[in-house]
Amino acid sequence: MSEIARFGVSLDKSLLEKFDRLIKARRYTNRSEAIRDLIRQELVREEWEKGREVVGAVTIVYDHHQRAVLNKINDIQHEFLDTIISTQHIHLDRHNCCEIIAVRGRAGDVQRLSDTLKSVKGVRHETLNMSSTGKAIE
Repeated sequence: MSEIARFGVSLDKSLLEKFDRLIKARRYTNRSEAIRDLIRQELVREEWEKGREVVGAVTIVYDHHQRAVLNKINDIQHEFLDTIISTQHIHLDRHNCCEIIAVRGRAGDVQRLSDTLKSVKGVRHETLNMSSTGKAIE
């Protein structure tokens, strides 16, 4: 178990009031946990920027009636076998499907996969949600 360190922070009163409203809206029980999450978020962002190993999910929504879109998406996924952990296919309605692709690998490889999928004709929306493997935020 890690040792707890306490420290003080000086903030403008109006900024602290905004922060308190934010943490209340997000259901934090105290400021400390909210600050810990902000620090963790920045450490994850640093992992991403430095090209370290990350995990995440690429979500795409596409029109499955668009000519060859599914074949193109599958071809791209096969090019990234070392990065893709798992996929889930969801039928949203008669025309739209959602694919959730779990990924793990170097940040640059994950970003390339995301960018490649986003550029496919027929993909209506794409998001990349990146997280940490947990190593940098222990």
